[in-house]
Amino acid sequence: MGLFDGIFGKRQTPAGSGAAPSRPGGPVSARPPLAAAGAFKRPDPPFAEMNNYLLIILDSCRYDSFMAAAPKVITKLGPVERRWSYASWTAPSHYNLLMGLLPHTSPPHVYASDYYKEDFVRFNERFGAKGIEFASFVPHLYLPSYLRQTLGYFTHAKVSLPVLNPKTAINKDFDTFRLMEKHNDMNAMLDEMTFSTERPSFYILNVGETHYPYARPSEPRDLWPRLSGVHGVFKHLDDHVIEGKLKADTKVQPFFDQEKLDILRGRQIDTIQYLDGVFERLFDMVPKNTYITVTADHGELFGEEGYFGHGPIQHDKVYEVPFLEGRVR
Repeated sequence: MGLFDGIFGKRQTPAGSGAAPSRPGGPVSARPPLAAAGAFKRPDPPFAEMNNYLLIILDSCRYDSFMAAAPKVITKLGPVERRWSYASWTAPSHYNLLMGLLPHTSPPHVYASDYYKEDFVRFNERFGAKGIEFASFVPHLYLPSYLRQTLGYFTHAKVSLPVLNPKTAINKDFDTFRLMEKHNDMNAMLDEMTFSTERPSFYILNVGETHYPYARPSEPRDLWPRLSGVHGVFKHLDDHVIEGKLKADTKVQPFFDQEKLDILRGRQIDTIQYLDGVFERLFDMVPKNTYITVTADHGELFGEEGYFGHGPIQHDKVYEVPFLEGRVR
């Protein structure tokens, strides 16, 4: 039996129809631009009390950095779990997240298929729906597609990192998808967020304050730490290539010493403490029926065994992330 054979079983599609329920409270918008253009026939939500769902990704946020920051507001959602990401870099991790593969608990003596089945059942609670299982996501295996085409959600993405820009493959079945002007300003995302009175809304927020250089939006750019090879890594990759070959680098870039790396980790902790105040604003503005998941796409290395950052790194700390979820009211 193949892996998916044991997972899918008989597909159960949530049933029911009728007028879309009214969504109480929160900023509202009549209808996103793509929906107004009539691009496709969106189904009515099949259940009367479905949730808005927010998936908030603190980019590069280590589990122990989150715990050291001791946020008081974010943790109102529920207990903080130590989990592991499926990937060590932003783009593949977000693709996994949008498949519904949230960071896992790494349980021993459990078949992967059994873990997936149990984990996907939790989307019933997140969406306020019934009958959702792994097979429900077939054939797209993509959360925005399922939410938009089956459950009738409005779907939105606000991202901070250019590797997730709207021209990439990740932008599929979103009503709106926006790369923010600044990579580290969650408050600017909240300025643009609205919740429909006609049907539930899904948002994924890729929050960049916790990503290198770990800066609050108010901090002047000339005070940011700078590491050659990290700033504008993709923008300047070809600067080092001549006629298809890497040009000789006569300058040896020194690796950060541990004292500087400890400062960088302290900066990440500081951004989490700052974001705790932004989450207070978010919790005040969301409508009553809103379920929120907060996690990270991957962790970060700050000198452990000679590593810094994330990406082509095989180390526990690059996969270890915080995870918490729930409703604030």
